[in-house]
Amino acid sequence: MNILLGRIVAAHGIRGAVKILSFTTDPKAIAAYGSLQLADGRTIDILRMKVASDGFIADLKDIKDRNAAEALKGQDLFVAREKLPAPDESEFYLVDLIGRDVMHGENRIGLVASIENYGAGDLIELDTGVLIPVAFISNTANSIMVDLPEGYLDPPAREDQHH
Repeated sequence: MNILLGRIVAAHGIRGAVKILSFTTDPKAIAAYGSLQLADGRTIDILRMKVASDGFIADLKDIKDRNAAEALKGQDLFVAREKLPAPDESEFYLVDLIGRDVMHGENRIGLVASIENYGAGDLIELDTGVLIPVAFISNTANSIMVDLPEGYLDPPAREDQHH
């Protein structure tokens, strides 16, 4: 299984550098796992990285000009799950939550179908379609316990049709 670590968001300069957005807890760690995979199976090797205002500027092996860098724009960067260190006892990898039951109090509210991020933070998507911010997860022992604000799972209120 491959884990998403970052994304190439733009070309930078004329010598083939790219701007990378890192999704790792320590953003610099994206370069610590060796070769990264693109979705199409190609590998990318980061030779050098320097901090930029909203990510990193990276020189990549075999990417020597702006055209080659532009062709990588929007590509996600993955690493094999086994290359990642084991998480500490109080930590977890989001991908490891997929397939687990999700409990709210004594009630099973679904199964983790996927992990999503639309720009405002990580969300677990249940098989019922409900999205739950990862911040609401309180325990991941065997099943996932979530502490949701009152009314979070209530159906949306319908506006009165008779004005």
